[in-house]
Amino acid sequence: MTHQILPNAARQSTRFQSTALALMLFTSASSYAIDFGPEGMFSLTGFAKAEVLRGSNQCNECQLFPLEDKQRIWADDLVVGKPYGTGNLNVTLFQPWLGVKYDLGQGYKFNALVSQRWRDGKQDIPGFWYEKNMAISHDDYGSLRIGAMTTRTWSIADYPYGTNIGVANVWGSSGAGYGLLTKAVRYTSRKFDVAQGDLVVEASYDQGNRDFKINKPKFLELYAQYYKGDLVIDAMFQDTRNGNPQAWSHGPFTSLTPHAADDPKLGGSGQSIAMVMGRYQLDSRIELSGGIRINRWSGAYAVITVPGAQAQWNNMFNVDWNGQLNGVPNPGYAARSADTMLGARYRMGQWTAHTGLTYLGKASTSNPSERGQSNAALINTLGLGYEIRQGFQVYGFVGIVNYARLGLAPMSMPSNSAFTNVDSRVTRTGNWAGLGAVYVF
Repeated sequence: MTHQILPNAARQSTRFQSTALALMLFTSASSYAIDFGPEGMFSLTGFAKAEVLRGSNQCNECQLFPLEDKQRIWADDLVVGKPYGTGNLNVTLFQPWLGVKYDLGQGYKFNALVSQRWRDGKQDIPGFWYEKNMAISHDDYGSLRIGAMTTRTWSIADYPYGTNIGVANVWGSSGAGYGLLTKAVRYTSRKFDVAQGDLVVEASYDQGNRDFKINKPKFLELYAQYYKGDLVIDAMFQDTRNGNPQAWSHGPFTSLTPHAADDPKLGGSGQSIAMVMGRYQLDSRIELSGGIRINRWSGAYAVITVPGAQAQWNNMFNVDWNGQLNGVPNPGYAARSADTMLGARYRMGQWTAHTGLTYLGKASTSNPSERGQSNAALINTLGLGYEIRQGFQVYGFVGIVNYARLGLAPMSMPSNSAFTNVDSRVTRTGNWAGLGAVYVF
């Protein structure tokens, strides 16, 4: 038995599916909130989505211990002789946003937001809200928000960038970041006039699980958006200490393990992301986008936190299993990697076509053991959507993945079959095709 902050994280990350926060997909359709209550004080928006696909080289049961985290050496083992081939997958998503707003006078406003996501009828990430926060804002001073909320490094990479070109999960949920905050404070500035464009800057801070007194969690995210005409640039930097070591940028920021009793048994860990993305409306039909991300992990050594026949381990990262470093057994090593994204959308009335490319690069590390640092992945997508009516779209898509080598998946992937269900230990390539529909309210 091992510690995992999210018992179903490995299962979620191995399934190929869009996790867009978007209230629209593949088309330019817009939605309108349902306002109700005194003077429209409350608002409700959301989306419901269903998607089916058929993919090659699928092997859901190839890993001997299917729910074990990629970082554990016993998760490397495959079932000998297990066949793999074409398979079907499907997903349903439902997410509403309930908002409340109130004018406090003298330019001040109060607003609050609650949102949760259900995947296949179950809570998407058990125990964590997507949004559960409140804010005070002023046009001249900006806004101050507290509570549970999504990070910019995940939410913006997911939508609009990844969603618009069919790589929402591959681009948004990979890398050394975190996606959900639980006890955050966020300040967002007013708009500044800079170089004939608009600039907004923002800072978010979260202390995570405050029961950890030795290895105290700390989260800091800086974000800036510059908008000028048809050009939008989003730049962000996320730096963290003592969150759950991971390569799943959709996951929540909490602590090294779920249990504060583990605190004195653990060593510290940190990771960070620096990312710049941009999109440009070339004309009324064509939109181009691109991005680059630098990932950094400090590594986290492996240690048994609860000994016994059913030993429990910590959450480790990039471990040299059975090795030693400065007298520490099973040490974790620092690593860096770079990922890139390119894409384009083309609008044709009610039709919208897109193509996307994501490259998850090799990592640089001093770890003498192979933990995926020598591998890379290239994912390509093509899609076509049709707006049947306002808020209701249907779409189709195809995609392909190519790994640089057989073996453990690239370090910025949370599992060896993440996002495509094609296991890099079994085959170097795979493809898929699917259909979907989304309703926005």
